[in-house]
Amino acid sequence: MEHSTSTTHQVLAGVRVLDFGRYIAGPYCAALLADLGADVIRIERVTGGEDRSVMPVGKDGVGALFLAMNRNKRGMTLDPASSAGREIVRKLVATADVVIANLPPDVLRSLALDLASLQAIKPNIILTTVTAFGAGGPWSHKHGFDGVGQVMSGAAYLTGTREQPLRATVPWVDFGTALYSAFGTLAALLARTQTGRGQKVEAALLQTALAFNNALLLEQQVIATNREATLNRGYTSAPSDIYRTQDGWIVIGTVGNPMFARWAKLIGEDAWISDPRFNDDAARGTHGELISARMTQWTLARTTTQALAELERATIPAAPLYSPQQALDDAHIQATGFLLDTDYPGLPRAAPIAPLPVNLSATPGQFQHRAPILGEHTEDILRELGYDAAAIAALRLAHAI
Repeated sequence: MEHSTSTTHQVLAGVRVLDFGRYIAGPYCAALLADLGADVIRIERVTGGEDRSVMPVGKDGVGALFLAMNRNKRGMTLDPASSAGREIVRKLVATADVVIANLPPDVLRSLALDLASLQAIKPNIILTTVTAFGAGGPWSHKHGFDGVGQVMSGAAYLTGTREQPLRATVPWVDFGTALYSAFGTLAALLARTQTGRGQKVEAALLQTALAFNNALLLEQQVIATNREATLNRGYTSAPSDIYRTQDGWIVIGTVGNPMFARWAKLIGEDAWISDPRFNDDAARGTHGELISARMTQWTLARTTTQALAELERATIPAAPLYSPQQALDDAHIQATGFLLDTDYPGLPRAAPIAPLPVNLSATPGQFQHRAPILGEHTEDILRELGYDAAAIAALRLAHAI
């Protein structure tokens, strides 16, 4: 699949976004805006951004991360630090509505991508930035990646065991920050229609992680629970864990007395329904180790298919643990269109790209085209800015593009 030919109106049609981002937080924010119809221009170094080859899957070294983060964008190469490159940036900014740059403040200033510099060119521009630690603190100047948020928010401490804390492999802090950034950018665009003014949208990895972990931090400060890691077992209800079956693993989560009663009857522990140790979710969470041990006895006597069927009849939420390949092979995932197989030059097979992961009934997001190859649209974009063939050739000769 190359692109969609749908003519459905998209809410960000006519909005231009300059994406100076890298890795996830900035590029994924821009991708979400592109899914909604914005004309997003991904701007990379002349030799390619350092995030282009993360998890390489193609003959030219292009990485899985880049393919996922940069769908629906046009791509150009540019040296924004060169004099010619700065002039191109100024011309691009004059045509843009949003600039996205998850770069440190000093780098933004050095490239004239800070808010003051951008507003001197386009007074109502919106600048969306991401930092690791946020503004106003002694660590604001430091750089960092997703793991910063995972470990400093208490999340990694409460994952795994006391002896071995674990960070999640999926960079949820990066993705959460991208979501907040896109949310803030949409709010800034809406505000601009009301006031005519642009503004700066600023998100931070640590701030995202603290927001996601807010309830546990609140609990700690108010009643000092001093929770410790319990592998996959939940704190606030039970059974809530990942359980081994005869041929795999399943996850089960129960909340509330009616669901617990159905579960107790299912596994033959009717007496537990009136047992004071299990009289509410908090009490069951406290005794979660005991409940998980009993549940493991039940799941080990069944295959994954058998266990899931019985749990479904009892209306208890459960699902199988999948490897990445099993996720790709799952009939439900395939039927929903949550992943779209997409061709890209040099790949041995199609790449499954996740389009906008929220559905709008009247103005849906659309998958239009694959991520750009390096510099694929440079000349098209420069021609739109008024550069002719000779000028473009001179820029290439000077390594400005």
